[in-house]
Amino acid sequence: MREQPEQQAPPVQRLRVRYAKRGRMRFTSHRDFGRAFERAVFRARVPVAYSSGFNPHPRISYAGASPTGAASEAEYLELALAEIVDPAAVQAQLDEVMPAGLDIVDVVESPGGSLADVLTASRWVIDIPVQPGVAAAAVGTFLDTATVLVERMTKRGMREFDCRAAVLALVAEANGPASRLALTLRHVEPMVRPDDVMTGLRTVAGLDLGTAAPLLTRLEQGPLDAATGSVGDPLRAHVNRI
Repeated sequence: MREQPEQQAPPVQRLRVRYAKRGRMRFTSHRDFGRAFERAVFRARVPVAYSSGFNPHPRISYAGASPTGAASEAEYLELALAEIVDPAAVQAQLDEVMPAGLDIVDVVESPGGSLADVLTASRWVIDIPVQPGVAAAAVGTFLDTATVLVERMTKRGMREFDCRAAVLALVAEANGPASRLALTLRHVEPMVRPDDVMTGLRTVAGLDLGTAAPLLTRLEQGPLDAATGSVGDPLRAHVNRI
């Protein structure tokens, strides 16, 4: 009989980590970031807890990762530890060994509950090379349209879905001679991304960027306040599972 693997002790502490993808690091894929973060945990000697089984792996949980090519100030993960540590010390140690542009912004002790359950909305800015008046007209048409169907390849194959239903707010602002779109998205299934909204703007309003690619930046991600439409702080938000 195959020898049974050693069972690991349960974690004694969980930390929530906020990190950013800046500059050229916006082209880092989620998988590439995961490899870089695991190396950083090892180099910083963070006492990460491991799973049990024949192939133990670090107990790191990712949630709500932005698409490759998007910059972000609000990416999150949760780290399970085998020892009690000072979150501020872990933040400094990890940020020192992470590649420039993949920056550790904040580390706190987890308040409990599921991190994924509190990531219910995101706030983005999208910079596009379009005159402000043209962008504002396209946004008006999009918001006046009840249903905007788009297609995207997903893990389940090509899917058609309504991107309009996930848009909580969309405003066009002047950004010099070009435009900046301020977008707030509700996280739904399938996940609606900013590039889906850009596809919707092209479909219903004819917004044409030519060969240029929009510059996507996520500013916030967290629990949605339905009363105000604002996005809260997931590092300190607690969700009880029923």
